[in-house]
Amino acid sequence: MKIAIVGSGYVGLVTGACFSEVGIDVVCVDIDEQKIENLKNGIIPIYEPGLESMIKRNMFKGRLSFSTSLADTLSESEAVFISVGTPPDEDGSADLKHVLAVARECGKHMNDYKLIVTKSTVPVGTSEKVRNAVKEELRKRKLDIPFDVASNPEFLKEGAAIDDFMKPDRIVVGAEGERAENLLKKLYKPFTLNGHPIIFMDIVSAEMTKYAANSMLATKISFINDIANLCEIVGANINNVRKGIGSDSRIGQKFIYPGIGYGGSCFPKDVQALIKTADENKYELKVLKAVESVNKVQKLVLFNKINSYFKGDLKDKTIAIWGLSFKPQTDDMREAPSLQIIKELLDAGAKVKSYDPVAIEEAKHHFGDTITYCEDQYEALIEADCLAVLTEWSEFKVPNFKIMKRLLNSPVVFDGRNIYEKDEMLAMGYEYDCIGIGTKKRDLDKVDLKTQLV
Repeated sequence: MKIAIVGSGYVGLVTGACFSEVGIDVVCVDIDEQKIENLKNGIIPIYEPGLESMIKRNMFKGRLSFSTSLADTLSESEAVFISVGTPPDEDGSADLKHVLAVARECGKHMNDYKLIVTKSTVPVGTSEKVRNAVKEELRKRKLDIPFDVASNPEFLKEGAAIDDFMKPDRIVVGAEGERAENLLKKLYKPFTLNGHPIIFMDIVSAEMTKYAANSMLATKISFINDIANLCEIVGANINNVRKGIGSDSRIGQKFIYPGIGYGGSCFPKDVQALIKTADENKYELKVLKAVESVNKVQKLVLFNKINSYFKGDLKDKTIAIWGLSFKPQTDDMREAPSLQIIKELLDAGAKVKSYDPVAIEEAKHHFGDTITYCEDQYEALIEADCLAVLTEWSEFKVPNFKIMKRLLNSPVVFDGRNIYEKDEMLAMGYEYDCIGIGTKKRDLDKVDLKTQLV
């Protein structure tokens, strides 16, 4: 079996590599000639654990190749997976121009039956637009070639995408027609041998499932962050609260870790797109609008703590930053809290020294020479007035606190991911602030915690 994956970004490369890993012949197609040339030479445009070795292994085996021409690939492919970007427009809606361009290209060049699968995250109703785009091109050619359209949303976590694809919780497929269902069953059979289910449904429901899933997870994050902010005001400890509610099987432990807001390529975009879909259908998603609002505020909580500590005067203060990517195990900085926090620090006159294990090159695209980039985490601390932890990379979790204390001008740590224990930090002589751990009730009259959240 041979398939084409159109779009060689995060989703396309992971999908193509994993399909080829189980023996399927895959051609990844992209109009970016430089990207394709780099991929042919083993240069991978993204950081994802395990992806580079999987790509190179399957290229060597002849199961994975790269091309700039869908027309040349289409005749031998039974299915085409559309995995191009759907960036948000200014109004929050998903931009479908790349998706529909691929659909038109399929219509222009298909010579026999094809299954066209939307793998990109697309709003409800997109598959019908894809179908119409293909039909229009076939009509221009005066041909009546059979084809099917399906929706197969991805549920990949950056940093764990290979495992997520190879050992999925579930595979969601929206398909209408026995031929399409059978082809997708055949494609995904290697991934279901251990009992991982394929859930077949109508196309519209499959499109909605992707947005609903990400929006639900974003809701959990914003909820726990909102509760964490209240914990600080009333003197509670969010870590205790999280354990208390997470032990309830109806709630669970996942996605209830307090922090400085969600980012990345999925949650912000998908929440906005679902809100836009509702608005277009004259329905207001009040909960999701609140989720988005809370997240915007949360991204500034750590900056407000730093600004408050220095009494509103950050001019010429040097702030050390550990972590730039929106989460560990990725170099992705799309919608990362670090972008907003560093911008606010620079606008306030502070100097920033930063370190991230893999995202330094990506950060340079955002900040240029306005901040300092360090080769290791301790270099960032030299002559810094405080440390702010923005991403919970493993190497930050058990650092050498004695060296840290010696390098910093003052032993002050702002922990945006709650990776350290407050009592332990205080016992070592650090001034320490994190998310959701309030001052004890008896000390509330001495500290105005509300100012940290303004």
